[in-house]
Amino acid sequence: MFDPFIAPSGTLLGLLQRGRGDGTLHALAAPRPEALAALNHCVVSDPRHDWQVENRSLYYARLYLDLNGGVEEIERHLTDPDDHEDTDDSRTGLALSVLGHLASYGRDDALALLRRYARTGANWPWALDELALRDDDAHLRSLALPVLARFPATAQGAADLAAAVRDSFEPRPWRLWADDPREEVGARIRAATEQGSFDRWQRQMRPGGPRPGWSVQAVFDWAQQALERGSELHVPAARCLAAVAGPEDRSLIVEAARSGPDGARCAALHYLAEADDPAVLDLIETAAAGPHRTVADVALAAFERMTCDDAVDRARRWARRPDALGACAAGVLACRGTAQDAPQVLGELREAVRGEGPDAHRLWTLVDGAGRLGIACAAPVLRHVYRETSSSHLRGRAARALAATDPSFATGFAVECLWDCEETTREVAALHAETGDVRVAERLRRLAADPAEEAEVQTAVRSRIGPDAPAM
Repeated sequence: MFDPFIAPSGTLLGLLQRGRGDGTLHALAAPRPEALAALNHCVVSDPRHDWQVENRSLYYARLYLDLNGGVEEIERHLTDPDDHEDTDDSRTGLALSVLGHLASYGRDDALALLRRYARTGANWPWALDELALRDDDAHLRSLALPVLARFPATAQGAADLAAAVRDSFEPRPWRLWADDPREEVGARIRAATEQGSFDRWQRQMRPGGPRPGWSVQAVFDWAQQALERGSELHVPAARCLAAVAGPEDRSLIVEAARSGPDGARCAALHYLAEADDPAVLDLIETAAAGPHRTVADVALAAFERMTCDDAVDRARRWARRPDALGACAAGVLACRGTAQDAPQVLGELREAVRGEGPDAHRLWTLVDGAGRLGIACAAPVLRHVYRETSSSHLRGRAARALAATDPSFATGFAVECLWDCEETTREVAALHAETGDVRVAERLRRLAADPAEEAEVQTAVRSRIGPDAPAM
């Protein structure tokens, strides 16, 4: 999926795309047609950079309810001819998830649209999973024939059906259909279920990985062969080394980390880093500066996993470097450094924002570090990251860091965070938002009563409005 266009953070569309709480608040204050247009744009043009981990569906569904918005634009998107041309989940997944949440809130129009799409849409497995959680048995049974019609009565059709049954997230519809007395339904589903179980058994009986009795060299050969095929298996290979290597193998592993082929070298570096071997730090420094990009990246990742005092001391030396190893070292200090490392972490945080912008990947660790170390003077940078990043996960990390560094957080960003798209951010807000704001008390009560809200958020809310909580 290409990177979506994200509107400026000061616009209604930009706020909604980011999933910020202020997006909901501004939408409710804006003219309803304008708010619905921006909301529909977000749902049919997924704004997330990583749609598999960032949350938006509940956030958008709640706003549809607040605005009393219809599902006509979603329907146009799902029934567009492109649906059968661009079948990637990222095109329709968000819209289907929003419909699922709307259905759980009692919206019959959303439920009916999900049923229609499950019959005719390209991304029918997603729609079926949404219905499995919310629809009744009778309607689910009525979908059996339309779904099975997608799989012709051929050997390939049977294999595809077995894979669909095996890989489904929600088994409820398939179990209902397996009990169907019709031969063309029940018998086919039962056969597909048995085939899926047989396929799993075959894979378990023919594993492609290491076997008992492998030597260290055999593990290295396996890692190298995988890399040559385009698969990076150095992490599982390092775990295999932990199982088969003895003290007498250390020299072989160190030599592989120094000058072995790339696959073996990567596995050896990870193994030595996990073991906190004193030789690995020099080997990591050499690998990180070397010409082999895969090895350099693995060396940095291995260093980030180290927890020993020697690694932190080395990070203090490397953090001054202007290269990738220096940036990695600053991240290690953010995660495991002490108060003496605060200036270095703060400097790297500012440099990352100036040089790479508010969506830089390394900001995640640095933002966490600013909060962990309680760097009060980092608050202005953290507020900038909070406002501007298009990553709702990074914004949530910035909110947690601000809670630890910014005295104004409770009366500022914490209030809008109660409407944020990420449940972890709403949880932070529920713990910190100043209840003197009339909007906070009302929002906390609404979250406490919402059956769709996450348990962790409701626990945080109850700590503020329960019988033992301070008066609001």
